[in-house]
Amino acid sequence: MTDFSVTTARRGRDRKAVMLPAIPGRTRAGRAAPRCAVVGAGIAGIAAATLLAERGIRVTLYEREGTLGGRLAGWPLQLADGSGVTMSRGFHAFFRQYYNLRGLLRRVDPALERLRRLPDYPLRHSSGLYDSFARVPRTPPWSALGFAALSPSFGWRDMRRLDARAALPLLDVRLPQLYEHYDGISAHELLERIRFPEAARHLAFEVFSRSFFADPRDLSAAELALMFHIYFLGSSEGLLFDVPDEPYPQALWDPLARYLESHRADILTGTAVEAIEPSAHGGLTLVTTAGTHHADAVVLALDTTGLRSLAAHSPHLCDDTWRAGISRLHVAPPFLVSRIWLDRPVASHRPGFLGTSGYGPLDNISVLNRWEGEAARWSQKTGGCVIELHAYAADPSADRERLAEDLIEQLHRVYPETWAARILDQHHLWRADCPLFAVGSHRDRPTVATPDPRVTVAGDLVRTDLPVALMERAATTGFLAANAHLRRWGLRGQTLWTVPAHGRSALLRSLARVAELR
Repeated sequence: MTDFSVTTARRGRDRKAVMLPAIPGRTRAGRAAPRCAVVGAGIAGIAAATLLAERGIRVTLYEREGTLGGRLAGWPLQLADGSGVTMSRGFHAFFRQYYNLRGLLRRVDPALERLRRLPDYPLRHSSGLYDSFARVPRTPPWSALGFAALSPSFGWRDMRRLDARAALPLLDVRLPQLYEHYDGISAHELLERIRFPEAARHLAFEVFSRSFFADPRDLSAAELALMFHIYFLGSSEGLLFDVPDEPYPQALWDPLARYLESHRADILTGTAVEAIEPSAHGGLTLVTTAGTHHADAVVLALDTTGLRSLAAHSPHLCDDTWRAGISRLHVAPPFLVSRIWLDRPVASHRPGFLGTSGYGPLDNISVLNRWEGEAARWSQKTGGCVIELHAYAADPSADRERLAEDLIEQLHRVYPETWAARILDQHHLWRADCPLFAVGSHRDRPTVATPDPRVTVAGDLVRTDLPVALMERAATTGFLAANAHLRRWGLRGQTLWTVPAHGRSALLRSLARVAELR
């Protein structure tokens, strides 16, 4: 990213957010526009396809599943009562720091009216501890200090036990040096070094760690430190978030599909790309389940398993070193999403979303009818409610039926009023396709650029020097992957925004330097 200058963000975002200006060039391609294939229609692929199509590139978007959205896809179900509903892979938080994802959504929803703000991000431990971010200040350093002061999981005795020398470097996280310092240890080991309070560790940081679908003992400490920077010390956007007001297809992907088609992009769902080879006549040949296609360039926006499979079946794609690195990518442990339709509501004071710890495999509870229109309409019609339960980083050998039963038992512990409720219907989803950012794995993760300039890579598994994670990493690398091709073709790229790539507080940076000198 060294070719991008950084300027202060315009009004309306965090005043210290940074802008990465668009690469200069022509606004649109001419009549003999290049053809670009985008493989994978999750957030990253749709972001790349959108930008390319806007610049007049002839885009074909390939998706092996029958629906768009990747890990935010949705599909129709019919309940036992005859109601038509949409099932998905579950709750996702659209944080205010997700500037580039929000920029993608603004293509079809300029005022982001389809996103609904949730008032809090509460966390509850089985010991009775309860954390809330509603009253935590948003501006660093008061955000981190306010969290510690307001959290019941921090006590003065805990504060005295903290190892300041180990903790202070986190006050001035810098990219890419962050990975040099922390990728060699686990998130659990980092918190042990800091002597972080046990209660706060379980209540807060373990919840964040498991949002990567990983146990803290398996997750690189660099990713945890990056999260700490993005949400506490690098941004004044805070930890509150929005959620779509309808299921993902209706709120996000159907409008974006229409937008792509209005820019003459071809969308081929139910079409897997099985191999890619350099063409003897220039460009690339894609072997798909719908036949052999040609493209001048390609964006690979696949999940870990899909990218590994494609590389393994494409012996001449990029080079041996690149394909070997792809083969070493890790997949996170499986997760379970359970959605249940109850015959009565939960108590009115229950939050729309609750992160949990200490309740066996249960990681969070969502009351969908509090924000999702489809669930709310079913609730109004029946007098019931729609509950979603998540279990991250599950044992791959776990009995899935028993695990689903355990989630419901834990729901009864957290919300006792559900003991008396009758389950009218339930659906369970088991998946194992999220990237695992394991200790020491950063060097093997692909970058947007590859040894072949005709091939770029996008997705939340991609290595980048920008302070982005999860869905925002997917959207950002999708735009970066498209930018790389547009630069070669002399076309204007996409302006991007991020939180600062280093600690934003001069006071905290000074304290961090003190720790380095000791």
